Amino acid sequence: MKKYVLSVLVDNHAGVLSRVSGLFSRRGYNIDSLTVCETSDPKKSRMTIVVSGDEYILEQIKKQLSKLVEVISIEHCEPSTTTQREMALIKVKTSGTSRSVIIEICNIYRAHIIDVAENSLIVETTGSEDKIGSLIRMLEPYGILEMLKSGLVAMDRGEKVIR
Repeated sequence: MKKYVLSVLVDNHAGVLSRVSGLFSRRGYNIDSLTVCETSDPKKSRMTIVVSGDEYILEQIKKQLSKLVEVISIEHCEPSTTTQREMALIKVKTSGTSRSVIIEICNIYRAHIIDVAENSLIVETTGSEDKIGSLIRMLEPYGILEMLKSGLVAMDRGEKVIR
């Protein structure tokens, strides 16, 4: 199954997120990732939705979303024409000997140490799903105590303005 990223501009008011997510669940489509934030216009929000499926499922989702009154526009975000990023916070177990190695790994991945405790570090990283996955694999031998990932966000590289 292929992953598809949709950027959906919606009216910013109570219940819109529930209606959009309900649309997916009623039709048996799984949302892999969902990120929502107010745009520069406080009357609108942008949803970045990642779904898995084929072209038929993608078209069905777009058709169903377009029927919702609150949906203003739907864009399929092609990786070649958009910048796509995720953020992760990773709490890693550390000891005196491993701390410097973990810091060096973070430097290689351009990740940031945002919190230091006696026996752990919290690492913040932003990038593609592949980059974050690679960093996680490098940190696993040291012991990942906890991890959180944001949903994917995507923005068109062109000059078109979507508020």
